[in-house]
Amino acid sequence: MASEQIKSTPAARPIIEINNVSKVYPGGVKAVDNANITVGRGEFFALLGPSGCGKTTLLRMLAGFETPTTGEVIIDGHNMATVAPNKRPVNMVFQSYAVFPHMSVEKNVAYGLRMDGRPRSEIKQRTDEALELVKLGGFGKRMPHEMSGGQRQRVALARALIKRPSVLLLDEPLSALDAKLREAMQLELVRLQQTVGITFVIVTHDQTEALSMANRIAVMNQGTVRQIAAPAELYENPKSRFVADFIGRINLIDAKATRSGDRRVTVTSKAIGDAVDLAGDADGDVALAVRPEKIFVSESKPTDPDVIALRGKVGEVAYYGSFSNVFFDVGAGAPLLADIGNVSRDIEEFTFKKGEEYWVYWRKGDTLVLGA
Repeated sequence: MASEQIKSTPAARPIIEINNVSKVYPGGVKAVDNANITVGRGEFFALLGPSGCGKTTLLRMLAGFETPTTGEVIIDGHNMATVAPNKRPVNMVFQSYAVFPHMSVEKNVAYGLRMDGRPRSEIKQRTDEALELVKLGGFGKRMPHEMSGGQRQRVALARALIKRPSVLLLDEPLSALDAKLREAMQLELVRLQQTVGITFVIVTHDQTEALSMANRIAVMNQGTVRQIAAPAELYENPKSRFVADFIGRINLIDAKATRSGDRRVTVTSKAIGDAVDLAGDADGDVALAVRPEKIFVSESKPTDPDVIALRGKVGEVAYYGSFSNVFFDVGAGAPLLADIGNVSRDIEEFTFKKGEEYWVYWRKGDTLVLGA
């Protein structure tokens, strides 16, 4: 895509402004519902959500492959309503990489510049620079079939970056890679984004991928943006039951809450028993949410008044090397999951046997009160 045809606006303005954007397909199917998102210049931004949530449709509207039914898409200060995809200051890396199999690596990377009619000397220089940037210097003469999946993905990145776009759009770019390579490429993408300093917008359904790479994340579901925040804020302070359940793993205990003061509630639950005073705004039917790594296990009942303690019976145990997932039946309907670190080489120290009873507890301050 031609990225050098629209001049930049002052840096204070967001590079991307999605204002009240909806996309409705024939038959009334609403893929995106009144989305409002701003992305800062030089930011690594993620659109995260389950399949069918509208994230790819939103990315395609940024690229110009889809047209909003209502609302406006502004990139680098310009309304994109009448701007063709190849005239926008963006480039896109697709899930399948779309590397031309009949072209060498250097011809793949240089393709966009050749289509623009750039001088041969400039094409050679910028192609070499792009390949060095993605750590493929010296691979220019190779054919795509002679390279690994990770290397082909880097070829696609180099081809997108060589046009010097203001924004790079990435549609599930790591989904075809195996787990080890995928993890390595996550670090490479972050390094690359920091090196070139341009805005990256990535679409993914992988929570770990978004949390480890992005500066900010927009969580989407059923076409709507549910929350936009930095990774740590999303994980520690989700604003809804959906976001809490989608980002990482979490325990949810049904309860009822009554407001008892400024940002304080009194909650009651069959599983917990006694009423507990917690921080929160929601009232009525709520879910008490606590992350598995914040749960502790003891043979004796904790006496600390600032913790919530329940008697639980060990159910399933899953061993993962550095930690174990231990599920406890605490009478809350669903079992309570605790992540127990395996810090000793003594196997007996972290072996939980089915049917054993323990006290499981966590700090009140680590409890989220989420509305239904």
